[in-house]
Amino acid sequence: MSGENQGGAIVPYSEEAKKPVVYPLRHGLKPPISRLGISWSRGNSLRVTVFQQPSEDSENEVGGKAVEVRLDGRDGEISDAQWRRIAYGSVSPFALLQSRKNSFASLSKISSTTSPFDAEWWEYVLEYSKDISSLLGNQTSTTQSLIEDPKEVLKKDPEPSNLKAAWELMESFYADKLSQAWLPERLVDWLADYDSLFSSTQETVHSKLVDFQKDLVSLQVIEDEPKYWEVMSSALAVGWLDIVVKLLRLHGSYQLDQLGNRETENGLVEAVAVLISKMPRMRPELEAGKLGECFKAKPDFMKAWEKWRAQIAKLECSTFWIQCAHRQTQEGLRNMLQIMLGNTNNLCTLTCHWMELYIAHFLYIRPFTVGLESMYGLAQKCIQLKPMAASHRLMGLLIGILGENIEVVLAECSKGFGPWMVTHAIEVLTAGSHQADTLLHEERDNLGGISMEELHRLVYAQVLSSHPLTWQIAPIYLTSCIKQGMGLLEMLLYKQPVDHNQLLLKNLEICRLYELDSVSSNIMKVPACNFGMHHLLC
Repeated sequence: MSGENQGGAIVPYSEEAKKPVVYPLRHGLKPPISRLGISWSRGNSLRVTVFQQPSEDSENEVGGKAVEVRLDGRDGEISDAQWRRIAYGSVSPFALLQSRKNSFASLSKISSTTSPFDAEWWEYVLEYSKDISSLLGNQTSTTQSLIEDPKEVLKKDPEPSNLKAAWELMESFYADKLSQAWLPERLVDWLADYDSLFSSTQETVHSKLVDFQKDLVSLQVIEDEPKYWEVMSSALAVGWLDIVVKLLRLHGSYQLDQLGNRETENGLVEAVAVLISKMPRMRPELEAGKLGECFKAKPDFMKAWEKWRAQIAKLECSTFWIQCAHRQTQEGLRNMLQIMLGNTNNLCTLTCHWMELYIAHFLYIRPFTVGLESMYGLAQKCIQLKPMAASHRLMGLLIGILGENIEVVLAECSKGFGPWMVTHAIEVLTAGSHQADTLLHEERDNLGGISMEELHRLVYAQVLSSHPLTWQIAPIYLTSCIKQGMGLLEMLLYKQPVDHNQLLLKNLEICRLYELDSVSSNIMKVPACNFGMHHLLC
């Protein structure tokens, strides 16, 4: 139990929990409102019934309305049906990983050399993470060009979800050990996929491209448009090289009737396009259609990087610029060269928020950055230079990850994504981290003698149990809770109605699976008694 200052609560709470939280209530009724009725709904939701003040001229109006208010941080981007699909789909990967974990635990008792953090174990965790990620949707990069239409800059993909973005962040930093050497490049890919998620609260490079895409079809002389050069430079700053090269080749100097008169101008445009497409990347490979030259070994990358930068500097000092008669082209191209040379002022101006500036630093200023400590320090610097217009749950999660603070990561997962996320993310967080493993598995007196891992599983099982379409999968999570799980499972089974044959059979099947013979016997007594009473009455 917690201390006296917590009022005897089983789960401790912080002082911040006392601060009132405002939830929007969109009932659509006209004032005045006479009264409210509040009750618990399914899951972590309240059902609020709003009653309108009756009046003489309100015969044809609705007298009230019942609405649900979510208390779990979900914002409606994923429907209830989709959440249930995710809940059911994640049972199998979770159960398989628990089975493997039990096998590893048995081996560790036999052999002192076996560790739960062996290479084989994190491969299992990565497989688990990939399975969970596939449930959240297969996100393809929103910055991928369409070759079929020369003026189609962005591919029209389904809107990405914050849940998928958060899971991919944790997979990159905790589960995928092979990507540790090129984490900055993983973040480049991540931003390319999910920059659109920040567009609802502020301008982003993605939103700039979307707006420009609408204007592109009506532009006659594209190189005369200042927005053309601004959008290209912004895309270059965050590493969307394929889009930049495609836009460059929409330049008017590529038209057949212009080549003779604008040969020098076209040569400069093509030279910049080639330099961009040959940019060295410290990563094992690139997706099809993505530009850059990959290097796995750091010495090879450093050598290629220095050579590439020397070529940029040489072009920047070329006398051909004097012969370029088109002022916008000359200024736009030279500005792009400054981006590739790592001009801080240009990068800060052309990016819209700190995450974009952060990526730009990795690409053009600090390409050799390694280690979470260095990455965290750079993130703090970028936050000061380019703060976001509004706080975002993904950014809070990323800062917790970079700061190597597991408690912050858990708190952000819980606050932003709810019990499902925390329960399943714990398996990823503890992969290869003794600190996280100790923190999450340590039994705590202020939690009633259970661990944080068990607490979060119990909370998630409670959410599942409160819905008639998901209570059947709650036993999977309850039985993984050593201290209190089986007791709560028995309570769950006793609470299920037995007057419906299908529910009764399901109850008995669960009892059989988990060897709850006494519970099964007691459940069977209820329909037997009901049958006896019915027989007597007849």
